[in-house]
Amino acid sequence: MMGKSARAGAARPASQARRPNGEDLYSPFVDFLPVTGVSISVIGETGRQSTICASDPIAARLEELQFDLGEGPHWTAMHTGQPALVEDVTEGEHPEWPIFGAAVLRIGVGALFAFPLPMGAVTIGVVDLYRSTPGPLKPGAVATARSLAGWVAGPAARYAIQSAGAEIPAEMQIAPELRREVHQATGMVLVQLDTNATDAFFRLRAHAYSSGQTLHDVAHQVVTRQLDFRDLKE
Repeated sequence: MMGKSARAGAARPASQARRPNGEDLYSPFVDFLPVTGVSISVIGETGRQSTICASDPIAARLEELQFDLGEGPHWTAMHTGQPALVEDVTEGEHPEWPIFGAAVLRIGVGALFAFPLPMGAVTIGVVDLYRSTPGPLKPGAVATARSLAGWVAGPAARYAIQSAGAEIPAEMQIAPELRREVHQATGMVLVQLDTNATDAFFRLRAHAYSSGQTLHDVAHQVVTRQLDFRDLKE
């Protein structure tokens, strides 16, 4: 029988998220934890989020959806600095993140686990884990995930800084694009509506949700001048 490490390696796409220094940031989570997939993201002081890697399209979509909606275990871990463990996403109404709770049911995952990326006393990002079937993480697995999150925080932060002004490598196209275009679109909406950055970003997010698109799709339309918020009816 093939071991978990071998199975995970065989299942990974060619876009395996290897950094320029050879570090594979997500595979330890898949290899040593009972999870199906993982994404890693870093959030800067201004709120800018950079997706470092995602192991598969579902992991990428879960991270992107939480960013678009501004809610979910991802944000709970980010704001509290503590793991957010949801062993069965089908149980309960999830009042702390109702919109994401309804949306995630359509993706077909069973459990979600979000771990903060610690750097000293500061949380710089989140590791989002999912499992296709429900079930808790045992205490030993939680301890392992926290240890891995601590190990990956430094390399992830360095990569986010190095990539801030660079194009995304072709091998990382499985993950959502670094949020450069979203921030450019926020600035354009700010000018179009003569408002502030917070309200401009909220308008982008609200339009994405109401139109059934991703935030990045709407941002791209704004940046390429296919969409002008002055033309939208209130």
